[in-house]
Amino acid sequence: MKKSILLLIPVIVFTLTLCSSSDGPPKPIRLVELDKTPKKVTYSFDKKVTWADEFDSDGKPNLEIWNYDLGGGGWGNNESQVYTNELENARVENGNLIIEAKTNSISSSYTSARLVTKNKKDFLYGRIEIKALLPIGMGTWPAIWTLATADTYGNAYWPDNGEMDIMEHVGFDQDRVHANIHTKAFNHSIGTNKGNNRIVEKASEEFHLYRLDWYPDKVEFYIDDKQLFQFQKLNTYGWQEWPFDKAQHLLLNIAVGGNWGGMKGIDKSIFPQKMLIDYVRFYKLIETAEN
Repeated sequence: MKKSILLLIPVIVFTLTLCSSSDGPPKPIRLVELDKTPKKVTYSFDKKVTWADEFDSDGKPNLEIWNYDLGGGGWGNNESQVYTNELENARVENGNLIIEAKTNSISSSYTSARLVTKNKKDFLYGRIEIKALLPIGMGTWPAIWTLATADTYGNAYWPDNGEMDIMEHVGFDQDRVHANIHTKAFNHSIGTNKGNNRIVEKASEEFHLYRLDWYPDKVEFYIDDKQLFQFQKLNTYGWQEWPFDKAQHLLLNIAVGGNWGGMKGIDKSIFPQKMLIDYVRFYKLIETAEN
């Protein structure tokens, strides 16, 4: 064993002599660099519906999907209606969800309904489709929209945690449908909200498809599969501009009057008024990393 070690010593010395020759320091060993290029991520929507309500069973809305927001008090917009959970204001009939705003027989106010999927079918990213026929007349203010499920950002639930308006319509401007987003930085109360609108022929006579496509870096709004508005997340945005990385839930309602819906008055003679929903369908977002 000792002889073997002694025989190795000259080899080691010779090797070290070569490495420290006058030709300069040894050349560094070149390592194979790993590819650090981030993989491109693409998105699609599941072809199979994740959850839906086709409104096939008459009676009260499906309580496995829907909750009710209840009460009055103006709802932050000086609205005139009181939201109830009564059949006369929200029911399923003949394959449609009916949300009905009507005059209150006891007082001079109005009753309506505001259905929400909060804590039932909250969602983060994905595609949601709502096929609807809108009410008509001065003072009506139907909406299909989303709000954050949790109060995560800022000091105020709204607008700090975001709102996405898939469809809004005010009866004094018949057939003009709006889509908007609201955040702390971009909202109507400070005149910075972002959105768009379009005339939808026979919005209150025929069903139209209202759709939101929600990605991690953008939201897109469609009417009858034609894009109306897109809001893109920029690299400089914080939660003040983009709070849309937390779960939201869907709301369906008809408000009466209010700062916008009632800005030209309420025509009491038009009531009752209904919004009909043929279906609500949600498809989850699928993320794929390309090689």
